[in-house]
Amino acid sequence: MMNHLVSPSLLAADFGNLARDVEIINRSEADWIHCDIMDGMFVPNISFGFPVIEHVKKIARKPLDVHLMIVDPDRYLVKWKETGADILTVQYEACVHLHRTVSEIRKLGMKAGVAVNPHTPVSLLKNILPYIDMVLIMTVNPGFGGQSFIQESYSKISELSKMIKTGGHNVLIEVDGGIDTKNASKLVETGVNVLVAGNSVFGSKDPEATIRQLKRLE
Repeated sequence: MMNHLVSPSLLAADFGNLARDVEIINRSEADWIHCDIMDGMFVPNISFGFPVIEHVKKIARKPLDVHLMIVDPDRYLVKWKETGADILTVQYEACVHLHRTVSEIRKLGMKAGVAVNPHTPVSLLKNILPYIDMVLIMTVNPGFGGQSFIQESYSKISELSKMIKTGGHNVLIEVDGGIDTKNASKLVETGVNVLVAGNSVFGSKDPEATIRQLKRLE
């Protein structure tokens, strides 16, 4: 069970002590640092932009896993590369020319991910799987942290996992939304490779211990 990755989400960090919380992730057994970028248009919320992530990059000792919940992400692909994104994930629903977008992300030297909202069927991703490195299944409606996990997500993960195996693709499955130490094991058993956890990590008394629990699932 130890081969999955953990990517704590800065959306749940204390923005007044962001450097301290990035240091907690640096010291922990986490693999990546998850950064949710929201524009107030694609989702009904605004999070943080380039200056904050530039600051995070300076102190981060783990790869930055950047998820763009924005309209027309193509405008900013180069800028996110310059800002320090190692993995750049775009929303399936926000990309008119998805193949072009993910090809450009890879050309810029980042890993390319595609995220799908809870209502978007994973069957729509079949033709893009050869061109990407990761699929992010949103297990809550994107926009706000602290929401409850949508139970139907398990069947989506299972379906996607079969598609990836059948096609022989080298694609990771990431999940974000309501992930905690209670559902993490079942998610990994269902086929998840990367667990994003926000509130369950930063809302706990000991974030490092919670990350360790998520990483070393029994």
